[in-house]
Amino acid sequence: MTPRSAPDRLLSVLAAFDHEHPALSLTDISRRAGLSLTTAHRLVGALTEWGALERDPGGVYHVGLRLWEIAALAPRGLALRQVALPHLEDLYEATHENVQLAVRDGPEVVYIEWLSGRSAVGVHIRVGARWPLHATGVGLALLAHDDPARQEEYCTGPLASFTPYTITDPARLRRELAEVRRTGVAVSSRQVTDDAVSVAAPIRGTGGAVVAAVSVVVPEADAQVPVLAPAVRIAARGISRALGWLPEGR
Repeated sequence: MTPRSAPDRLLSVLAAFDHEHPALSLTDISRRAGLSLTTAHRLVGALTEWGALERDPGGVYHVGLRLWEIAALAPRGLALRQVALPHLEDLYEATHENVQLAVRDGPEVVYIEWLSGRSAVGVHIRVGARWPLHATGVGLALLAHDDPARQEEYCTGPLASFTPYTITDPARLRRELAEVRRTGVAVSSRQVTDDAVSVAAPIRGTGGAVVAAVSVVVPEADAQVPVLAPAVRIAARGISRALGWLPEGR
C-alpha cells in the first residue's frame, strides 16, 4: 500500500467531521481518519493552533472559525448566497414555503442557503447538505443544462432511490431533463420524501452558463406547479441578472 502523504493525512482529519459527526474526541478523529493516535494528536494540535479546529473544555474538537473565514471566499458559497439572498427572501415572501439555493459538486447538489417558515413542509435539507442530482428539483435544473456527454454519463450511472417515486430509470431521467430544458423549470415530485414537491429553475452567470439553481419546496397535497413556476423563474432570473447575466435580445 502506498504511504499516505502529509497533506492526505491532514485532510483526512478534517474529513472526519461531517453533519452527523460535528464534534469528535481525539480517539474518534483517529479512528475515522484511519490514523494512529500519535499521528492524529500531532495533526489535530497543528490544526487547532492554526484555528481550523477548536477544542472545548471537555476535550472535544469542533470545526474552527478559521475554516469559515476561508470558506467565505468561495465564489460558489457565501459570495453567491449574498447576491442571491434578497431574491430568495422575495420568493419566500411570495410563497411562505421552503426556499433553497444550491450548486453542483460532481454528481451531487450542495445546498448553500435555505429559508423555511414555521408551517412549511418538513425537508431533509440543511445548509451544506448533499443529495444526488436526479432526486431533487435543483439537481435536475443543474443536470439538464450540463454538457450532453456528462449528462449521459450520469444517466447511465447508478441512480439511488429514496422513495417509490425516485427516478431510477435512465430513459425517464432523459425525458425529465428534456422537459426541464423545454419549460425552464424542473419539478421533482416526492423523490426524497413522499410528501413534498420541489419546483426549481437554473441560475446563470456572466457568460450564460448555469452556475446554481433555486427552488421552492411545498407539500405534495398543495402543490400548484403552474402558480409556483413563474415565481421561481423570476427569482432565478433576478439572481442571474445580479450575477451579471444579460438575456439575449435585451
